[in-house]
Amino acid sequence: MSNQVAFRDAPFQLRGSNFTMMVLKVSDPHAQNFFFALSDKVRQAPNFFRNAPVVLDLDDLPPGQGFDFENFCDLLRTLGLIAVGLQGGTREQQEAALAVGLAVFPQGRAAADAAPAAPRPVAVADAPAATAPAAAPAHDLPYQKATLLVRENVRSGRQLYAQGGDLVVIGSVSPGAELVADGNIHVYGALRGRALAGMAGDRNARIFCQSLEAEMVSIAGLYRVSEDLEKSVLRRQVQIYLDQGFLHIDPVTV
Repeated sequence: MSNQVAFRDAPFQLRGSNFTMMVLKVSDPHAQNFFFALSDKVRQAPNFFRNAPVVLDLDDLPPGQGFDFENFCDLLRTLGLIAVGLQGGTREQQEAALAVGLAVFPQGRAAADAAPAAPRPVAVADAPAATAPAAAPAHDLPYQKATLLVRENVRSGRQLYAQGGDLVVIGSVSPGAELVADGNIHVYGALRGRALAGMAGDRNARIFCQSLEAEMVSIAGLYRVSEDLEKSVLRRQVQIYLDQGFLHIDPVTV
């Protein structure tokens, strides 16, 4: 039997892929208001957080502090958040996470090299419609210029990733579609899906679109979901950028 036939008849295939995941930075899991505050955050954008995969980041957890992964993950599930892995933490914490079925993710640049667009870091915290990235570097990262040009509408369920450069769409983006770029994102039509620019940590990246109707927009891990968008910028030509650690959305005037 040839290798080609054997491969075709195999009962499974292993493939690499990219998925959107949030990173929940945990500094004090025992705080009395932890899950109350998290619940309030989830209620702000229920469609965005519903059944969302979450990676736990324990880098801010004081050394030696205990962590009950099983109970913590059960409480997350009551909010509709599904813990799938751990980033950071001690060796003991990583072993405890593995014991309850969580994966252990590499950190920082190693994580980006292992899976360029995943995890897409979003730390859940109290901030005005934006959160600080857990895995993105604190400084601006240079990237090699390489433009991915798409000359058609992007249908629902499709994901495009411009690794190392900009993503340009000459058309509209449907709800449920996802645009990801290490550089800038340009949409010469309506942006109705998700757009995540500066994924390699470039905080100078920007998003431009002719009509803002997005489910989520993000620059270097700082994001806004549709529920956070002001009515003054909806269905308008806008540019989206970071300034002093906050995500700004400005109408483009000609």
